[in-house]
Amino acid sequence: MEVREIGEFGLIERLRRALTGGHPRLLVGIGDDAAVWRAEGRFLLFTIDSLVSGVHFLPGRHPWEDVGWKALAVNISDIMAMGGVPEVAVVALALPPDMPLDHVDSLYQGLEECARTYDVTLAGGDIVQAPQVSIGVALVGRALEGPEGPLLLRRDGARPGHVVAVSGPLGESAAGLRRLLAGAPADDPLVRVHLRPHPPLALGQEAARKGIPCAIDISDGLLQDLGHVARMSGVGIELWAHRIPIPQEVWSAFPREALTLACAGGEDYQLALVGREDIVLSLTPPPTVIGRVIEGEGVRVLDERGHDVTPQERGWNHLRQR
Repeated sequence: MEVREIGEFGLIERLRRALTGGHPRLLVGIGDDAAVWRAEGRFLLFTIDSLVSGVHFLPGRHPWEDVGWKALAVNISDIMAMGGVPEVAVVALALPPDMPLDHVDSLYQGLEECARTYDVTLAGGDIVQAPQVSIGVALVGRALEGPEGPLLLRRDGARPGHVVAVSGPLGESAAGLRRLLAGAPADDPLVRVHLRPHPPLALGQEAARKGIPCAIDISDGLLQDLGHVARMSGVGIELWAHRIPIPQEVWSAFPREALTLACAGGEDYQLALVGREDIVLSLTPPPTVIGRVIEGEGVRVLDERGHDVTPQERGWNHLRQR
């Protein structure tokens, strides 16, 4: 059997079973947006993500400054999804020896811009030779704390009766990528959303402070990511197509595919929140309620008449045979 036969998430589960050793200080391990480790006097969050040339970005189409910004932003999104505070990052840079120095300078300019925006310190890293460019960022953060311990947003906290809400519009990034590949310039509004995600970090922290139990960042697609929540919480999720916030620009550019782009396009880096409706709507700005948690399993999308309109495509899955 090859890894493509089980895909990214099947491989993650296989590795989780293989790594049987635990530790009393490890509060959250494989399977959530970030690991949580009990240190002396605080709770640390750890996450890591990589951007690989030809997989996550295309040199010549994706400006290097934006690649650098995104390499850090996607990690900040993971810390956001746990309700935490990002603090220190290190960068593992793999690149071919003939890469122009000005491209490296631009890459690090984008990294630094994102770090300043989110008050993250870039503390160093590693450089190795490789046939293609890869930027791996490991980010350490801390959990907010209350009287009884860390205030964490978890994937396993959804319960029947909770509402599902999202922090902002969906489908813009996937639409922007399509426009970029079709030749649209980097300053096209939809392309800008794809190139420079802005995870709503403060909203995740407010949600943690107010006791919302469950969240996930929308990176691989709304259906794919909420599927993780449903599976880990042992529940079903019902979404309402007419409530999903799809901007008019996406409808205008891709009228037949707008719902699929919003549900499965991925890379929105918005926050999906699951909890009591009154608490969810008390957040600032209030998220958009798009569904509810029910008894059962899986995620489905219904139209206003209750008909199932779930897109066949679920989202991005690395390694899956296509």
